[in-house]
Parts: sequence; structure tokens; C-alpha cells
Amino acid sequence: MIYFDNSATTKPYPEVLKTFHQVADQYFGNPSSIHRFGGESERLLKKAKEQASNLLGVEIDEVIFTSGGTESNNLAIKGIALQHQNRGKHIITTEIEHPSVLEACKALEKIDFDVTYLPVNKEGKINVQQLHDTIRTDTILISVMHVNNELGTIQPIKEIADIANQYPKLFFHVDHVQGLGKVQLPFNHPGIDLCSMSAHKIHGLKGTGLLYIKKGTTLFPLLHGGGQEGAKRPGTENLAGIVAMVKAMRMIMDKQTNESHHLNEMATKLRSCLANNKRVHLNSPEDGAPHILNYSVPGFKPEVVIHALSEKGIFISTKSACSSKHTDESAVLAACGLDERYTTSALRVSLSYDNTREEVETFCKAFEETVSQLSDVMG
Repeated sequence: MIYFDNSATTKPYPEVLKTFHQVADQYFGNPSSIHRFGGESERLLKKAKEQASNLLGVEIDEVIFTSGGTESNNLAIKGIALQHQNRGKHIITTEIEHPSVLEACKALEKIDFDVTYLPVNKEGKINVQQLHDTIRTDTILISVMHVNNELGTIQPIKEIADIANQYPKLFFHVDHVQGLGKVQLPFNHPGIDLCSMSAHKIHGLKGTGLLYIKKGTTLFPLLHGGGQEGAKRPGTENLAGIVAMVKAMRMIMDKQTNESHHLNEMATKLRSCLANNKRVHLNSPEDGAPHILNYSVPGFKPEVVIHALSEKGIFISTKSACSSKHTDESAVLAACGLDERYTTSALRVSLSYDNTREEVETFCKAFEETVSQLSDVMG
């Protein structure tokens, strides 16, 4: 089996599963309980938060745990909007954000917020000057993803943070779900106020995530109840999932430090073999993230190609798993202004450090054979 759908989700590391099992078995006490079991769980929770903050290079009070990237994005966007609407009701984002950002913004539009969706060029990049020119006196939030989940396009986060930092009443949120462990992000930049991450994209477990909130940033909680996570995200903590996520964070960051060359080598090989196929049109920019490659095969339904590859034990995807049940067209590629031939025939290969060069070579050969066979059938 060759698994190339790592941007949808990753296979948990065995060490992560072992950690989850140990914590779930031995630290089952509620961290908020005052008895000994609760105290032990509370200390482990604090230790996990300390480790996460050290890995990210931020302060311990700037980390809160959530249920995943979608909750982190919703909490950041709605939380800032509702808390600071007295300053203004204008939000800036882009046309190619994850649905958890776009739908959160659309929900805010229903209660009189004004959202500007910045266009992107053919590579999925925004124009930073255009973003700057879009800022108004009533703008309270900019939300931009670091690495696009379909194209792998890397947005100029530092440049945006430089701009955001010029406006003291403006908050800047980064969706770092696809970038964590693969593409560096300057967390210590003073212009970044909030940043979303998810465990299951880095070989952790589904149902756990993290939101970085810069000290001094206040937001309106989406949930109300107990005072957990500084009352920003109340609810009994998923301690086993949290500790397992921090384990996954440490492992993926070690790999980012020591195995980036391996990921880049596979990406180069993959891009080269697909570029040599005359039926293929590459959509991902050359300077995009190394683990995501999007391409189109005009005239072929992506679902048919995926099922044919699945029969050979190779698993890739069409577009974002969070939007793949909607229409036949990729909204991200359409926003990039690509021809309909490409927007309706897109495929995505997403790698992990655990993939091998041999798997890439096997995929390339199988893909070429599959497309040739389908072409013969289709006449």
C-alpha cells in the first residue's frame, strides 16, 4: 500500500498511539478534580502545554488546546470578531482558505460583519500590496493560511505580519494546519496574534488541535462552561489526545530538522516524472510546500483515476477532503483563474516523511500505466 493522501490525514506514529494508550490508562482522572488522580492529570496537562510552548518557541500561557484545526480557526476568527466588534466589523481573508475559515467568515457576514476575500494569482498567491490597500479604519482581523491545502502554495506570512504589526488594533490569524512540521513559521513575529494547528495532520490523533494566542489577545469564547484553558475553551481536556499530540509535534519537528532533504528529494522526483507526462498539467507552484503536489489530467474524471489507482494499492485524493463532496470543480483552482479543463480534473498527491523514493517511483509508473489504460478504454 502506498499512501499519498497525507494532507487529508496522516497515519498516527506508533509512539503516539503508545503514548495515548498509556495516558488514557494511567491518567484517567479529570484534571479539574481536586483528588490525587485529578492532580496527577493536571500536572501532566501542564507539562504537555509547557512542552508544546517550548517546541513552538512561545510562552506557556499562549497555548490552548482545541479539538482540531476547524475549531481553532473558528475560535480565532469568531472569537476576535465578537470580542472586538466595537472597534470595527471588517475582516480580510483570501478566496482560497480552508472551508473552516470561509464558512466562519460567511457566518459573520450574516450578523453584519463585512468580509473582503482577496483574489489570488494563478499560483494561488495573494498580492501583499493589495492586502495592505484593503485595510480600513474598521478592519479588525486578517486571516490567511500559511500553506494551501490543495496547491501547497506558501503565502508570504512574514510580509503580512510586518503590515499587520503597523496597526495596533488589527489582529492577524494564521492557519498553519498544513505547514506545521514542513514549512517554518516565525511564531515570535510580533505581527502574528493567533495561529491554528491540528494533530492528525502530523501523525497525531483526530480530535486534538492547538491555537496559539499571543499574550494580551482577548477573544470571545465559542463555548461556555468550566474555566478550562483560561476559559477560552472550556470543557474537560482530552488529556490523552493532548499528550499524544505533543509527542507527534516533537517527532515531526525532529524530522523537519533532520529529514527535509528527503521530503524535497521525493517532491523533485514526483514533479519531474509528472512533468514528463504529456497528459499532465502541473498546478502547484515550483516554490510551494514540498509535501503537496496538485496536477490535472484534462479529459479524465479524477474520481476514475483515483479508483483505478486504489485498485493498485495507491491512494491519492482529488481536492480538499473537507470540500470534496460538494461539486466537481475545485473552488481553489477556479479562484486561481485556471481553465475549467484543469479545475475539473485535478488530483493531489501529498507526502509525509515516512514515504520513500521507491514509492514515488512506483506511483509514477502506475500512474502512467493507469492513464494509458483509461485512455484506451475511453477510446
